[in-house]
Amino acid sequence: MGWQYLIPPASQITDPKVFQQRRRLLQALPLAGLGLALPQLGQGSEACPAPSAAHSIVPPIAEPASPITPKKYATGYNNYYEFSTDKEAVRILARRLTLSPWELTLSGAVAKPLTLDLDAIAKLCPVERIYRFRCVEGWSMVVPWQGVMLKDIIALAQPLSNARYVRFRAIVNPKEMIGQRHPTLDWPYEEALRLDEAMHPLTLLATGLYGASLPPQNGAPLRLVVPWKYGFKSIKAVQHIELLTEQPTTTWQRAAPREYGFYANVNPEVAHPRWSQRREVPLGQSRKQPTLMFNGYAEQVAHLYQGLDLQQHY
Repeated sequence: MGWQYLIPPASQITDPKVFQQRRRLLQALPLAGLGLALPQLGQGSEACPAPSAAHSIVPPIAEPASPITPKKYATGYNNYYEFSTDKEAVRILARRLTLSPWELTLSGAVAKPLTLDLDAIAKLCPVERIYRFRCVEGWSMVVPWQGVMLKDIIALAQPLSNARYVRFRAIVNPKEMIGQRHPTLDWPYEEALRLDEAMHPLTLLATGLYGASLPPQNGAPLRLVVPWKYGFKSIKAVQHIELLTEQPTTTWQRAAPREYGFYANVNPEVAHPRWSQRREVPLGQSRKQPTLMFNGYAEQVAHLYQGLDLQQHY
């Protein structure tokens, strides 16, 4: 694509405290009369010129009901069955994971199959995003991510006209990921999106968190982030991306098809078979708050599902 912009080192990436200070300052300025949009939740902080206007368009999203989640909660309470079903043990067990060298392959219904290492991905246009995150289990957080828009990665492979879906496959490494020594799930972990969902500017391939490199327990070195879907869609330790013409079956669909659908859009009106999804508990807090349709991103993504029965296509 010809872009030569490096993701800045941790020392140059916004500290979470600065995120909050910057947002409070901008909200206090009289920008409305100037026709300027605030960099609200979900809006990117692109550090390089975009090759097209569409590349940098990330619509503003309403402020979250709570501030950025303290890092200790977001990095110390993790679903990562490749290591353990104990959320608090994952942080310790994941330390042994080898993160370099690492390659990401793109294949399937594309004109140019390719393999990228982390250095090649770092040369794409970096973005910073503050996103809500909602787990299907009923807990939530607000997290500052760094990474690249997934559509920039996919565009390099030049999708064919009949490509409709994107399947993601995580690493298989039972030597270091001790949870993979047991058939808790059908390894490797696989997830999928429609191509239009994958190409949406809110969809990220994350490389960092809280102004630093992505921790192993949060999916290092490459992790999908789709903020309007339940967290299990945001697959960790991604190594393969495959474009497909037909809808694939994902890991959680195979494990529990009655409980986990393909779309997994956050929807307070559709209950999990074992609990309601109307309310959620932010990590580090005890009081529940209402769950928002599409996790608060309805204005940006609802058009993707026009005509789809969201009660059936969960």
